[in-house]
Amino acid sequence: MSGLQGVGLLLLLWGSACMGPPGLVRGALVISGDQEALQEPRGAAKSLQKRSTNEDMMEVYSVRLDCTVMSRFAHTVMTSKALNRANSSQEIFFEVDLPKTAFITNFSMEIDGQVYVGDIKEKEKAKKQYEKAVSSGRTAGLVKASGRKMEKFSVSVNIAAESNVTFILTYEELLQRKLGRYEILTRVKPKQRVQEFQIVTNIYEPKGISYVDAHATFLSNELLPLVNKRVTDNKAHISFSPTMEEQRKCPDCEGTLIDGDFLVTYDVNRAKSQWDIQIVNGYFVHFFAPPDLPRVPKNVVFVIDRSGSMSGQKMAQTREAMLAILKDLHEDDHFAIIQFDDSIDSWKESLTKATKENLDEAMKYVSRIVDSGSTNINDAVLRGVNMLVKDRQEEKLPERSIDMIILLTDGMPNAGESNIGKIQTNVHSAMGGNMSLFCLGFGNDVEYSFLDVMSKQNKGMARRIYEGSDAAVQLQGFYEEVASPLLLEVDLRYPENAVDSLTTNHYSQLFNGSEIVVSGRLIDNDLDNFMVEVFAQGFDEDFKVQGQASAEDWDVLYPDEEYIFADFTERLWAYLTIQQLLETSKSGTAEEKSNATAKALDMSLKYSFVTPFTSMVVTKPDTEDGPDSPFIADKLTEEQRQKEERVGYQRYPQVAALRPLSNYYHSTPTYLVDGDPHFLIELPERDDALCFNINNKPGTIFNLVRDPIPGILVNGETIGEKMIPPDGQINTYFWRFGIVHQSLGVRLEVSTQDIVVLQDGKQVKLLWSDNASVKGTNVDLLLTKDRSLTVTLKDSVKFVVLLHKVWAKHPYHRDYLGFYTLDSHLLSPVVHGLLGQFYHGIEYEVSELRPGEVPEKPDATMYVKGRELNVTRGWQRDFRKDVKNGENVPCWFVHSNGTGLIDGDATDYVVSGLFKTV
Repeated sequence: MSGLQGVGLLLLLWGSACMGPPGLVRGALVISGDQEALQEPRGAAKSLQKRSTNEDMMEVYSVRLDCTVMSRFAHTVMTSKALNRANSSQEIFFEVDLPKTAFITNFSMEIDGQVYVGDIKEKEKAKKQYEKAVSSGRTAGLVKASGRKMEKFSVSVNIAAESNVTFILTYEELLQRKLGRYEILTRVKPKQRVQEFQIVTNIYEPKGISYVDAHATFLSNELLPLVNKRVTDNKAHISFSPTMEEQRKCPDCEGTLIDGDFLVTYDVNRAKSQWDIQIVNGYFVHFFAPPDLPRVPKNVVFVIDRSGSMSGQKMAQTREAMLAILKDLHEDDHFAIIQFDDSIDSWKESLTKATKENLDEAMKYVSRIVDSGSTNINDAVLRGVNMLVKDRQEEKLPERSIDMIILLTDGMPNAGESNIGKIQTNVHSAMGGNMSLFCLGFGNDVEYSFLDVMSKQNKGMARRIYEGSDAAVQLQGFYEEVASPLLLEVDLRYPENAVDSLTTNHYSQLFNGSEIVVSGRLIDNDLDNFMVEVFAQGFDEDFKVQGQASAEDWDVLYPDEEYIFADFTERLWAYLTIQQLLETSKSGTAEEKSNATAKALDMSLKYSFVTPFTSMVVTKPDTEDGPDSPFIADKLTEEQRQKEERVGYQRYPQVAALRPLSNYYHSTPTYLVDGDPHFLIELPERDDALCFNINNKPGTIFNLVRDPIPGILVNGETIGEKMIPPDGQINTYFWRFGIVHQSLGVRLEVSTQDIVVLQDGKQVKLLWSDNASVKGTNVDLLLTKDRSLTVTLKDSVKFVVLLHKVWAKHPYHRDYLGFYTLDSHLLSPVVHGLLGQFYHGIEYEVSELRPGEVPEKPDATMYVKGRELNVTRGWQRDFRKDVKNGENVPCWFVHSNGTGLIDGDATDYVVSGLFKTV
């Protein structure tokens, strides 16, 4: 079988190894070789790129991911090792997807004992080397955007014959608590079995760990013991280290079962004390999230963009999310709804208490919102501000409550005031520091930096909402984070004569499930005068706590591991300070921006962080042609990530828009498997298609369709080539199908030789060399000589089986069959199978286009079934109109046997017989 497979040895580790929720990390070793793409049957043109090399020549023998969490500060090291067994040099690529909130701190390559280490420099000083690399024709940038929450670090190097290479990448970040937990999510896709494969996470929390959970999507109940979890009061150790045999997908195959998500979640004890302060080597960090506080009522104005650009799915998803959000409002909350384009409309002229009657009425109003017009953000937000101000003045709102505006927009202001600087000034002046503004930027056309600055100027934050099938979930998820304020105007105070270099110590609000973190440096390590006070406004009274801070003795808490804790509080302080300086450099005054930029640069260099102000220069070993160009690793800002996405859409407009492609697609959905074997899901309502291959050994029988309501079953058996071709590529095809309709008493066996029909105890046999039309009580058959068989089941689905005939004396190839489903909407909602699971549609979105292995076949990120997949744009063939040459259908190719697109694993669909269900 053919398909888009790994370049020789493709080793993927993808997950958020060490981030707070949720984020991802991926590492890969990719060995380059001869390349083709998603092979079409029998000499057809290649359509998607395939990577191949001799696996015996380049051996990836070790992959290890180590994550150490010390009081929420995560230090992650990704190590991969490979050996070139060939008698000539080969190029190898190392790739890691790391959380966009993390800072790279080190990268090194060791080749036959020679170590090459990345050097972190001021971005401007690295620019000359970067420009030299670009002018030499090499791709100089090591870091690219990769999905919503990640960025991809990648580097390639030539490895001489019989040489070893070790890649090590290190990055750090402070875990963020959201919705009451920290997450460490690792997505692993090794693509092969590895001699030494290990994921290790160690969590150290001196105040105690309240719970730890660890599981993996790819582990069955029998394999769960492979996850080793040891938890004490203040330490957790989680590891996953399967042997080569344990990694085996099945007893007789070489593939690996490691393909999915490895997730660790945890939280810390909060009931023992109001204080969680860690002091190590002259630096302290204070974590503040007191338990059991009542929520503070909120007064929220939803300002919703209904301009023309919100048409279609965006508007539908916004309505869906708003209906869910309204259901979650507490009865002591007050709310208002404003919708805007170039005009502004309010549901009511003031805020309304969130009673059941008012919510029911509001839901009806939201359901009627339709798109039209242009975008007047200025007047819409000011209308919301004026509502809150007026209701406050008229004492319609609870005295102890929080005022907030949630703005949702997908574009630039182009009606009313359109100067974004003036809009920011107008909003900041009107709010006067008395309310919070949360901005949600929907899609790729929004001016995110404008919303980001405006929200931070007004005690809020901005969030990008990505276009996708889960956009409504993203909107609801954001609201859930801010739905339950616990404290307002939180002020954390420390003695001025005891500390300096404090990070931000005043926060406008503390939300349920989150955490405030403050860090600083001790003066003269003076702990005798380290009194801590916290003041805030609570639900019914002012909140005030104070106490004397004391240092935990980490050497006593962890006597066997004290060496790893030397400077983590200092590095945490530096990380947090730099992150906050980055925010000031975007939203402060001109002088504040300049000072923040200079200080962030100095600290980035001092602590070896790759930030937006620094770059890491990677010098590569010399090649046979002389010195190789250095590569540059930068830190992407959100604006740069968005720009990359826009460039991708401009580079591949015919793919990005997915419109109009109607010439390719039929008027009704078609689901087919043809070739060796290629599965194609045509979705005419989206002018799009999805495709994937299933690779397995000859003689395997797969369930394609199973509908238990009418008792419909379709299974297919594969067959291999007559002998192994010179290129060693073993292809398989479907040569026999079993079709059953139990309710109608129909059973068919369709092979490349003949068709056998059994109904009501009577058997009919047809040959492909015939032209025939058979009409029965419950089934009609139309046989076109040496071409096709159409099976029409009474009041039910229609199937078409195509015969592909091959020259009888061909040394390798055999005749094979294709299977097509029509009228699939007539099957029940519980229909399943490799094809059947798609009969009632599938929700997905594609974004973040980027160059693929072949320029005209870009890669992209697909969001489907709650997963994030790397897909490639190519085509498959529909042979209904032309059984010899077929018709090219553009599609998004899902790698690895459709993993992430199909439910479960391809092996879950293997059955024991042509008419068996198991």
